[in-house]
Amino acid sequence: MLDAQIARALLQIEAVGFSPYNPITFKSGILSPVYVDNRRLIYWPEQWRLVVEGFRQLVEREQLAFDVIAGIATGGVPHSSALAYAMQRPSIYIRSESKGHGKQNRIEGGAVEGKRILLVEDMITTGGSSLSGVAALRDAGAIVEHCLTITTYGFPMSRQAFEAANVRLHALAEFKIIVKEAQNAGQFGEAERALIEDWLDDPHQWAERQEDVHP
Repeated sequence: MLDAQIARALLQIEAVGFSPYNPITFKSGILSPVYVDNRRLIYWPEQWRLVVEGFRQLVEREQLAFDVIAGIATGGVPHSSALAYAMQRPSIYIRSESKGHGKQNRIEGGAVEGKRILLVEDMITTGGSSLSGVAALRDAGAIVEHCLTITTYGFPMSRQAFEAANVRLHALAEFKIIVKEAQNAGQFGEAERALIEDWLDDPHQWAERQEDVHP
């Protein structure tokens, strides 16, 4: 299956790591037993090609209709650009905020009014940056109904946020698939997998529920 291939590729290049007993802290303050750095993909052409080809197959399989491919800066931009080049489609990107000079554009690359935009991200945590990009595109008159991502934690809060925004999220690899492949590769045992999956179900109160976790 493609999702397992993507998961193994990310593990091979150490784009995903696990530290269930010594969690890291996200910017949001959430303690996490895992980390993801999909920015590493652009250094590894074989694994990156698999991701871009995976996106192309997903688009064709789901018969997603679009006019322009858009990347969310900065993580989504290499992948959106590579996919647009592979599919010979126009490409744009969305800044996290408007430039402080010049035309102060937040959307860079071309006009989007009336265009169907296919959004591309590298990783979905809460979905906040992606949905901020959706709002900017819609404010500019674009139509946004679909978002592609390499990976997602699959948090209930992010699923609800995308549903509320009427955007369908398509992930190449759900994080539970990555966890399964990592365990199969011997990176951790059943107890550690249980800790990680408990975090995926409810990240906010996770540390308080775990006696063996040391923030």
